[in-house]
Amino acid sequence: MHTWLPALLAMFAAAFIAGGTVLRQRESCAGGGITIGWCVGAAVALCGFGLQAAALGLGSILLVQPLVVLAVLFALPLEAWLDHRHPSRVEWAWGGVLVACVALFLIVADPHEVDRTADHKLIAGTIVALIALVAILIVAAERSSPHYQALLYGLVAGTLFGISALLVKAVIYQAIHDPINMTTRPEVYLFVVVAVGGVVAQQRGFVAGDLQTSFPAMTVMEPAVSMALGVTLLGESVAVGWWQTAVMAIALIVMVRAVITLARMSAVRGDQRPESQPGVTRSVIGSTVD
Repeated sequence: MHTWLPALLAMFAAAFIAGGTVLRQRESCAGGGITIGWCVGAAVALCGFGLQAAALGLGSILLVQPLVVLAVLFALPLEAWLDHRHPSRVEWAWGGVLVACVALFLIVADPHEVDRTADHKLIAGTIVALIALVAILIVAAERSSPHYQALLYGLVAGTLFGISALLVKAVIYQAIHDPINMTTRPEVYLFVVVAVGGVVAQQRGFVAGDLQTSFPAMTVMEPAVSMALGVTLLGESVAVGWWQTAVMAIALIVMVRAVITLARMSAVRGDQRPESQPGVTRSVIGSTVD
């Protein structure tokens, strides 16, 4: 399978996920409830997740997930359009850094799809351990201040979405190699539970009142978890030397920095909007409620 098709699907997925996230965040900041705008955003994001699933079915996790991170970049022009402004040079500069880091990582790593699936017991054991960690984070979030609640729910959502990326590949592998018995596989039902849990945790982070914390945490955690699972459970790897490994590590670190910086810039813009209500500041990928 050529890598250009899953890469293209991942790019479209990032754009749809960005659009859906922007709409849902704005509606969550406005009232915190489920509105028509929120439902439209959810539908757009669902299309993005479908494209992401298709990309994961055709390509390597190490190829698809870094490209999906570009959702934070696609949010920039949409946010600027909704705010009737132009993105600043600093925003585009950090956006360029993010694109360069993703491109550098993919060029150096040159990931390829592997035609294998992990042992079902190994997958189940690993996911149970991660879900236990998620449960601990949820308990801690419910006992924390809004800022840390947003952070912890962002980590929960990112972890669950990262797990769902692995489960998508397992489900598609089953659909291709043994479709008749697909409904008997626990991965199918576990994927539904994990995906729904990720959406719920994401929404909890949105309404916690500190979205500039939850969004970057979620955006960074998802590829980190999914790529780690792809390497450890599916055997995905890259044949590189020590210097290529160092370059990839640096690219990943700077990529994380770019994502966090872009999200925080959005939060600062929310603080400076004249139409913000007293005590409440709004932004597309960041919000603070005093």
